[in-house]
Amino acid sequence: MVVVTGPTGHIGNVLVRELLKRGERVRALVLPSEDLTPIRGLDVETVEGDIVDLDSLIRAFEGADVVYHLAGVISIVPGEWDRLYRVNVVGTRNVIRACLTCEVRRLVYASSIHAFYEPPPGITFDETSPFDPEKLSMEYDRTKAMATLEVLEATRKGLDAVVVCPTGVMGPYDYRLSEMGQLIRDFTRKTLIGYVNGAYDFVDVRDVAKGLILACEKGKTGESYILSGERITIPEIMSHLEELTGSPRPRLRFPVWLAQIAAAVFTPLYLMLTRERPLLTTCSIQTLQRNSETTSQKAISELGYSARPLRQSIEDSINWLKDHGVLN
Repeated sequence: MVVVTGPTGHIGNVLVRELLKRGERVRALVLPSEDLTPIRGLDVETVEGDIVDLDSLIRAFEGADVVYHLAGVISIVPGEWDRLYRVNVVGTRNVIRACLTCEVRRLVYASSIHAFYEPPPGITFDETSPFDPEKLSMEYDRTKAMATLEVLEATRKGLDAVVVCPTGVMGPYDYRLSEMGQLIRDFTRKTLIGYVNGAYDFVDVRDVAKGLILACEKGKTGESYILSGERITIPEIMSHLEELTGSPRPRLRFPVWLAQIAAAVFTPLYLMLTRERPLLTTCSIQTLQRNSETTSQKAISELGYSARPLRQSIEDSINWLKDHGVLN
């Protein structure tokens, strides 16, 4: 029996679907009163619990062979350290303790590409880069690095665990709108007034789900595996969206310095008025300027991992959002 924490998230619900395709019995750990739309109708056992509540984890993990730990907080808005630390670090610590208590055979932890300390731009980085929270500037990045170190330390104490580090995730089954899903929506609605230069590596959520399973099956205890897709510039994304949706791209291309000032000023107001996370924050703009030259060669050679072309993922995302009434 397999337990998935964070099963209603983007990666989580796609992982559940992939596990069910393979005939696995899946138990989904969900928060009380959580919206179960992403997994509604799927043949899963749902158990209420919270990763910050150790007792609830022990109850949920009882009888589990494998635990996929995906639950966490993702934030590109500054000032959320307490929540990020409580869920991402303390929650992961609890997951480890529950796995040891319940004698779970293997833990697969979904970390992040941002948990690594990246080398300077122009140098491709891989799993030899360290997890060093002291050298990371963003709050989310630091908590994912800290949680990853907790998992790796636990392997030295007898836990069979493996870590996967996806890059930016996109693709269908995007019920809660990822950053890319939000970008596609705003692009087609013509509410995206401009963009900035920059680049990032995006990977299809379906390939990440398969990569997680491959890591469970073939990954070496105590090892980490980057699951990347394709590095793409923001102007290239605009070109794909223009071609695939028929909507014109925004005419304004903001200088990075101006976008940073605007983000610092307007992010709090945007959150207050819309209750949605803004696409452009000081953190997201900084991310687009960082080194996103990475490689999945280790996952390819050791796990048999592969990623589809990004244009296909963008097209599939558009079609899924259309089918689910997000796009006009």
